[in-house]
Amino acid sequence: MKAQPDADKTLNLILSRLDDMKAEETVTIDLRGKSAYSDYMIVTSGRANRHVGAIAENVTKSLKENGIKSVHVEGLSNCDWVLIDSGDVIVHVFRPEVREFYNLERLWTQNPAVAAV
Repeated sequence: MKAQPDADKTLNLILSRLDDMKAEETVTIDLRGKSAYSDYMIVTSGRANRHVGAIAENVTKSLKENGIKSVHVEGLSNCDWVLIDSGDVIVHVFRPEVREFYNLERLWTQNPAVAAV
């Protein structure tokens, strides 16, 4: 199953922003054929609450500036775990200990087709 060109463009935009913001241990999970609601999931970490919030705000701003208007964000009030849903790509930004607790990568990668970025 092939991703929409827009999904790949969105994925690359988000990965670029995460790199700019010094997000850590970024993992991209290909959901094509596994999920009807999204093509990719990105799981990444910020060093502390402020870093998580700054990453999430930067990614959200960049998505909106690039014409992706229906961005849904949850968790910005605490910044332990922020979810950014852009439709084609879902981003989870965690503090390291929260990420370890929920371990989303394991949940979605029973067959190890995970691409570490």
